[in-house]
Amino acid sequence: MASALTRASRISSIGVSEILVIGETARRMRRAGKPVIVLGAGEPDFDTPDNVKEAAVRAIRDGRTKYTALDGTPEMKAAIIGKFRRENALDFEPAEIMATAGAKQVLFNAFMATMNPGDEALLAAPYWTTYADIAAIAGGTPVALAGREENGFRITAEDLEAAITPRTRWLLLNSPSNPSGAAYEAEHLKPILDVLLRHPHVWLMTDDIYEHLLYDGRTFATALNLQPGLRDRTLVINGVSKAYAMTGWRLGYCAGPASLIEAMSIVQSQATTNPSSISQAAAIEALTGPQDIVAQRRDDFQRRRDIVVERLNAMPGISCRKPEGAFYTFANCSGLLGRRTPEGAVLDSDSTYCRYLLEEANVAVVPGSCFGLAPYFRISYAAAQETLMEACDRISRANEALR
Repeated sequence: MASALTRASRISSIGVSEILVIGETARRMRRAGKPVIVLGAGEPDFDTPDNVKEAAVRAIRDGRTKYTALDGTPEMKAAIIGKFRRENALDFEPAEIMATAGAKQVLFNAFMATMNPGDEALLAAPYWTTYADIAAIAGGTPVALAGREENGFRITAEDLEAAITPRTRWLLLNSPSNPSGAAYEAEHLKPILDVLLRHPHVWLMTDDIYEHLLYDGRTFATALNLQPGLRDRTLVINGVSKAYAMTGWRLGYCAGPASLIEAMSIVQSQATTNPSSISQAAAIEALTGPQDIVAQRRDDFQRRRDIVVERLNAMPGISCRKPEGAFYTFANCSGLLGRRTPEGAVLDSDSTYCRYLLEEANVAVVPGSCFGLAPYFRISYAAAQETLMEACDRISRANEALR
């Protein structure tokens, strides 16, 4: 008889992302015939642009289906360098660039290449759950810095200064943010960068994956333009999944010091080797081709944001600040906690409230506790306007049924 599996200690306290668990539960309910609306996934509902798909088809027909250079083809790196120069006024050399199998692999490569047991990664909360889990898998210690709602879910320079210890290895900032949609504009970001400048042992990761999804005329604040003195210890993360609706293509990229990229390449060489040659061909077209569709879709997302925020704020017991970017709302549900469901169960947390919405209203959303800050819930408004309206109707009726 085989002995029971003993899991490695590095994953003993980590499970599959609760976002994925909620999504799978919703899919099971759908298969059982329930009309579930899923507003949990961070995935645009738009299709990949036609010119990008056609570039991938050409690559297949031309036989570009072999291994490529470990960290991206020369053409892929040139497209990334061009993007940073054109959109962010940043100049990088090919040795400072890496293409990966999704932006998540950038995080994995970086943490695995740099963190030793006991090293700390400071995460501006609420944060994407993957940040903490990858840091832990890499042997580090994730440390949450609460971005308070009254501060727009952003951390302050004072928060950062108080949290830095001799073990701090990284600060990870995501702007606009998943899950809150909060954006660090120049006046918010510069004081934080000045703190880092005084602590040379702390490196900076900026996850800019939602860079193009900023609303109300806002412009993206680039950390290295605000504080060039951090150039030698900053990793800039991006990808094509959100702006170009290419989640399934799994193509991310980054720019950073050549020494860091070299160390990350060692990790990638033993994990996936190169990203897909076809995905690289598609991403090159996304980054270098027409960009009009990005602005059009951003405007669509802004209209959806406005609808969802207005509907949520009209519901007694819920309040929701208007996010500056990304495609999520992060609403406060503290006014509903302590109430009872029609069956008599007490809503004692954001998790139980979200479970109630799934079971009673057939709407799947994600509790804020998954992201390191409660009691909130995240709605992804990357869905059709009609779907969002129906989901809000259901949530409202479910709330009205509480006692």
